[in-house]
Amino acid sequence: MSKLTLGTHPFLLGFDQIERLLEQAEKSGTEGYPPFNIEQVGERAYRITLAVAGFSGDDLAITVEDRKLVVRGRSPRTDEARVFLHRGIAARQFIKSFVLADGVEVTGAATEDGLLHIDLERDEPERLVQTIQIRKGETRKG
Repeated sequence: MSKLTLGTHPFLLGFDQIERLLEQAEKSGTEGYPPFNIEQVGERAYRITLAVAGFSGDDLAITVEDRKLVVRGRSPRTDEARVFLHRGIAARQFIKSFVLADGVEVTGAATEDGLLHIDLERDEPERLVQTIQIRKGETRKG
């Protein structure tokens, strides 16, 4: 007996891409640094907030690559003359990624009080009704 997956289920035609997205999401940024929140701030609006204490806007980069939101932080430059007796604020480089659904777009980003806020919005999908003409006596293959 073979296992049915999203890509092979007879009623889910064309959904094989969802399996690929789930695999991407499973692999992306499972490390706990930096900590983050995801909140719904409107009917179709979301905000990702990352704790990036010690990072300036110049130390951070945000890109969208193939429906994947990627946040990169490079180690902030430190003053070599400073001597730390205890260093509890993590300031190591990181890559954090989030898989975006089709229609979700990044609308902005800002830093405030050691937090990086990334705003997202999901487009309202068009609702189309399509009538398919039925031809008589003719079948097409492939």
